[in-house]
Amino acid sequence: MKKVAVIMAGGTGARLWPRSTEKNPKQFIHLMGEGTMIQNTVTRLEPMFNPEDIYIVTTRSLSELCYIQLPHIPKENIIKEPFPKNTAPCLALVSIMIEKKYTPDTVMYAFPSDHVITNLREFHHSLEIAGEVAFEKGSILAIGLTPTRPETAFGYIQVKEGPKDLGELYEHGVRYTAAFAEKPDIATAKRFIDSGDFYWNSGIFIWRIDTFRDVFKKYLPEHSRLFNKLRKVIDNDNFYSYVEEIYRQIQSESIDYAIMEKSDNVFVVEATFGWSDLGNWDEIYRLSMKDGRNNVIEGDVIPINASNCLVSSFGKMIGIVGVDNLMVVESENSIIICRRGHTDEVMEIVDFLRRKQINNFL
Repeated sequence: MKKVAVIMAGGTGARLWPRSTEKNPKQFIHLMGEGTMIQNTVTRLEPMFNPEDIYIVTTRSLSELCYIQLPHIPKENIIKEPFPKNTAPCLALVSIMIEKKYTPDTVMYAFPSDHVITNLREFHHSLEIAGEVAFEKGSILAIGLTPTRPETAFGYIQVKEGPKDLGELYEHGVRYTAAFAEKPDIATAKRFIDSGDFYWNSGIFIWRIDTFRDVFKKYLPEHSRLFNKLRKVIDNDNFYSYVEEIYRQIQSESIDYAIMEKSDNVFVVEATFGWSDLGNWDEIYRLSMKDGRNNVIEGDVIPINASNCLVSSFGKMIGIVGVDNLMVVESENSIIICRRGHTDEVMEIVDFLRRKQINNFL
């Protein structure tokens, strides 16, 4: 079974402003672990994939960061979107570009570039099971994580209980999917947890190249018609000009909404490795080591009678006095201050800056 990895790296990570910016988004900065987020993603895939079989899809404006941070990945494996159009077009583009190199039954693994994953042995084991099912059954596989708390920042997958015709695959954690649910409110998230049949959606998807081509055509026929034009000009020197022309004609489409929720050929592999979609400063606080007063302190910071805070200095001295549950994050030219539990609202500041075209802070 031949397999390839596709890492989706075109997002902006607005909830992690001011460290994550449009010119240097979260996947290209150091937040958790040894390297940047995308470097850590590639490192944990290297035991399973050769560098020549790892592809990065990013925007044209971010491709140089890929070349710099991932010098061992072949340059031709850095696939450039003219601008983001969400995950379905992103994966369609890379699928078209690798079709000539690989056989139709090659298994394609799609990964986000900005997640935190621990217990790599279990991670690799789950991927191997998913790949085998995708290859043998021509199915679409998702990786679901056993939830540990009602979380409103993650998507969920509901599974159908009962082995039915899964046989020994059921013993390896393979389940039929019943439904996909995007980020719920807290009451709904608690109901999901209590039901016992919902899993966190890791955003990792696995399918054969020909399977993806078929479902893309079935559920996004207009997109498929436009992308078929790219197949005819794949060897043209102006290929990326044609890509831009197509991207200007298509709508933004999430792979979850466009295909996963509609297909009747989706399975979930239940996994137990440590996982986080590192989406906001609250999540970084939750995962970070804390001092005796439950503070996360980074850089030149003096905390006096402060507790339950995250304070991260980029270079300036920061003093906090008599505060609780506060988030303070500084960058070279900006600072965010908010209460814990409200860091999703940081995106509203980014939206304001965009509306006012205050681009020097983006």
